[in-house]
Amino acid sequence: MTTYIFDGSFEGLLTAIFEFYDRKETAVQLVWDKLYQPAMLQESVEIMNDEVKAKRVWSGLRKKLSPQWQQMFYKSYLSEDPQTFEDLLHFARYIFDNDKGAENNFGNPYVIAISKMNKKVNREKHRMKAFIRFQQTADGIYYCPVEPDFNVLPLIVLFFKNRYADQQWIIYDVKRKYGLFYNLHTVEEITYEFVSAIDTKKITLPAELVDAKEELASVLWKDYFNSTNIPARKNMKLHIQHVPKRYWKYLNEKEGKN
Repeated sequence: MTTYIFDGSFEGLLTAIFEFYDRKETAVQLVWDKLYQPAMLQESVEIMNDEVKAKRVWSGLRKKLSPQWQQMFYKSYLSEDPQTFEDLLHFARYIFDNDKGAENNFGNPYVIAISKMNKKVNREKHRMKAFIRFQQTADGIYYCPVEPDFNVLPLIVLFFKNRYADQQWIIYDVKRKYGLFYNLHTVEEITYEFVSAIDTKKITLPAELVDAKEELASVLWKDYFNSTNIPARKNMKLHIQHVPKRYWKYLNEKEGKN
């Protein structure tokens, strides 16, 4: 079996699929380069990203898959799960080697795997929409750090651009060290250097960076949350199911709670 080593990018994944057919391989495994460990007597190929090859594969998948499954393919990739990367390669092989509509065969293990991972990524996307809490900085930009399980920032761009169209905002992924910045016109991807003045490890901005009205707004929100929270109807098991504890640190209404 040949081991394909790629850089974890979507272009790299699609290039690997192209190389499988171009090299007429019979069996391969796909490994993320940061996880690759050389082994004796193991044949390996380093995948060099190729935009032309990647576009050909993606165009081919578009012809074979429904728009819904195209999205599911991409969303599953955003999981950044090593096993899912390999599942995607084998799923693409299955799609190309069979008639159109093969993705509807839930007896295939790769169809099942992609479907399950898509649901997990969707769940995380919806949680990001619900749990993001912006803090207004002194220069008028709204800032929020996040640390999602999956790389879902590309999936929430349009939602926040439409919902907060009249204010500048930054959503920064602490785990992946990149973010989104909306400048009232377009959303652009930013790196750590853009927010280097902020200690991204901390959830709450320091007083000197926060707008004077932000603390009052935070207090009012906590008061509202506490006043509408009826202790007699509290169901912590259900609450944690909908709002997992790992998100509490980003919610100002949960400050000081565990």
